[in-house]
Amino acid sequence: MKTAVIVFPGANCDQDMYYAIKDGLGEDVEYVWHAETSLDGFDAVMIPGGFSYGDYLRSGAIARFAGIMPAVIKAAQEGKPVLGVCNGFQILLEAGLLPGAMLKNSHLKFICETVRLKVENNETLFTSLYKKDEIIRIPIAHGEGNYYCDDATLKTLKDNHRIVFTYHGENPNGSREAIAGIMNRAGNVLGMMPHPERAADALLGSDDGLRLFQSILNHWRESAHAAYTS
Repeated sequence: MKTAVIVFPGANCDQDMYYAIKDGLGEDVEYVWHAETSLDGFDAVMIPGGFSYGDYLRSGAIARFAGIMPAVIKAAQEGKPVLGVCNGFQILLEAGLLPGAMLKNSHLKFICETVRLKVENNETLFTSLYKKDEIIRIPIAHGEGNYYCDDATLKTLKDNHRIVFTYHGENPNGSREAIAGIMNRAGNVLGMMPHPERAADALLGSDDGLRLFQSILNHWRESAHAAYTS
């Protein structure tokens, strides 16, 4: 599996994401600068956290218009796995690849801590190696992680099992329904505020995030095998 890690000016989690793929999975991974216009040849796309373009206007608002974004949208439309973490989630919302919006944390303070997440849906290409309702430990680090959507969107997310992760025990940022991660209707685009790439090795305090990347790899291998034998 060949993975692209998109790099925006102000990104600061691109290396974490890169090494989660390179060392955690042992798979091929490359940085792709935001000004590039093609993702041809890549099997998966990762949009890491940080402060793209300094979070001017609002988080992800400028990055949404970067040269690479049409290629990201194309990859999503082709069914390739697309993961947006923290600022990456904010960018996916701004790009319209996921519904809803991100507000400032309800207490208006930046949060940096490890939280407990509940796996709401383990029947996705991102979560197949987790158990339903499993509680995992993943770090968060954000000032605008308060996910919001209207009632109709919330109902759609619930009815179609598109809420993938929720905060368990405590809602750290005020997100509606304690939502921590959602996916698109097709199930190949996931946005989440917590950082699985920072929980990909036990030396970091938790390796609960590694199974997310392993799930993506398993999906790619199964898809590749199916395509080869068809």
